[in-house]
Amino acid sequence: MRYLVVFLSMIILVSCKNEFMKKDKTVVVRLIQTTDVHGAIFPDDLLSGEKRDGSLARVFSYVQTQRANDSLEVILMDNGDLLQGDPVVYYYNFVDQDSVHLLAKVMNFMGFDVASVGNHDIEAGHKAYDAFRDNLQFDWLAANAVDDSTGKPYFKPYTIINRNGLKIAVLGLITPSIPNWLPPSTYSGMHFDDMIESAKFWVSEIRLKEKPDALVGLFHSGLNASYGGGNPEEKFNENAALLVAKQEPGLDVVFAGHDHRIANLIIENVAGDTVLVINPGPYGVNVGQVDLCFEWNFQENKYDLNKTGSIVSMDEIKPDSHFLYRFNLDLEAVRRYVKQPIGRLVRKIDASQSLFGSSAAVDLVHAAQLELSEADLSLASPFYMDYQMDTGMLFMKDMFRLYRFENFLYLMEMSGLEFKNALEYSYDKWIKTMHSADDIMFQLAEDESGKLKLNDRGKYFLKNPFYNFDSGGGLIYTVDLTKNFGERVKIECFIDGRPFDLEGKYKVAMNSYRANGGGSILTEGAGIDKAELTKRILSTSSTDFRLMLSKWIASKRKIDAKPANNWKFIPENYAEKGKLNYLLVRY
Repeated sequence: MRYLVVFLSMIILVSCKNEFMKKDKTVVVRLIQTTDVHGAIFPDDLLSGEKRDGSLARVFSYVQTQRANDSLEVILMDNGDLLQGDPVVYYYNFVDQDSVHLLAKVMNFMGFDVASVGNHDIEAGHKAYDAFRDNLQFDWLAANAVDDSTGKPYFKPYTIINRNGLKIAVLGLITPSIPNWLPPSTYSGMHFDDMIESAKFWVSEIRLKEKPDALVGLFHSGLNASYGGGNPEEKFNENAALLVAKQEPGLDVVFAGHDHRIANLIIENVAGDTVLVINPGPYGVNVGQVDLCFEWNFQENKYDLNKTGSIVSMDEIKPDSHFLYRFNLDLEAVRRYVKQPIGRLVRKIDASQSLFGSSAAVDLVHAAQLELSEADLSLASPFYMDYQMDTGMLFMKDMFRLYRFENFLYLMEMSGLEFKNALEYSYDKWIKTMHSADDIMFQLAEDESGKLKLNDRGKYFLKNPFYNFDSGGGLIYTVDLTKNFGERVKIECFIDGRPFDLEGKYKVAMNSYRANGGGSILTEGAGIDKAELTKRILSTSSTDFRLMLSKWIASKRKIDAKPANNWKFIPENYAEKGKLNYLLVRY
């Protein structure tokens, strides 16, 4: 009995000593965040052949130096949009689906502790992202992606990470606007709840059940709730990260993403507490870094938490050599894939011309969409504005510049009036009414005082995203720069001379983003109710359009990509001067 008492006393003393030691020192937990990596695993860009600024290879080098610092407890996290944007992830999403996804192997090797799901991850489709999740050695979070059959989150809602006796809770949320962009097949069996309502439930649940020392939001959503005409007062806001941070007490840090905008803010929530909000931007060019400094308060018998945030550039960080060696064979398979010849281009393509009228880059897409779907009409927009493609052999890598996203080809039914109204809406986001040839032609971003805003490179930039600047294929029309919205587009006839009837019913080819309401061109523009869109679908492709486009070009063997010149801005002297004025303020 005496030995038992002594033994128990020793346990109590050791326990007390450890508790005293834990509370007698400051503990710094360093959170390192990537977001919107978009497949930028390696420092080599397989499309341009040049070195890229970011990459997970650089991030890994930096993280290793932080882990070597004994005064820090490091947590590595990602905030979604991993599985789209680069040939490397495309290859393992759709071409080699039997191997373990390269990005899963990479992130496991890097020692990620947690990640959230992004909308472009869902875009890859169930087969790709379900297998990816199963191969991860950490939790992939999205509390508001709800399984239809169970009513519970399809992905894990949150995770608890223990460091030096501290509990760090991480809650994951995804932008709920996915049904506005993606085909239902990509997210079948789930729906997406409002972020604010989801946060209200889960923050309370986590605080009550887990009693964490800190609660971190990992939200794949932007900060500008008014972006693209969004209403901060309405549910299902696309960019609600800042709304959640302000409206839901209990969060210490919110990591944002999705909008590719760098941010490092300290805001006050409705309870009067400070919340650190941070977004490092895309492609692993920077990481978001937050230091959670826990200091034991002996008087109140609890930890006091101080937090500081910073954006750390990877520009001067060398890629980790072991990382590059370890995954070189996986990368080599992708190199072989992107070097496959597709066909021959006999005329140069300059994507920058897509802003000024009928262009080879967009009209090539129109031509493919019309032929492959046997449509009457086509809607298509530019996806890039900054590339040129010289004559000569086209390779698979060029398809990623010709067509940026993994969209599907849809055939929809629209009336002539709906199509005309869709174009009116598109051009209203694109151009301004010109009262003289000296006016600025395009919608440029302005500040609150009406002055043109500069981007981070000191250049003026467009007010609206150009991937929503749809033009029409299959018919001849003009866009009058001197007219107001609703009166600009004048349709003459189809390209083959057939009359165009505003009351006629037509088959219209477009991508899945547009067909599901992306850019609001069909809903606000054409006036088709959101619930009506699925009823208008005549057919959908079984594969993504980029693959269809590559096979279409291969079947032609030679492509003479030139502007169809089926539409133009008028008066032409206004258009020429407006183009010149834009180039002067832009460059």
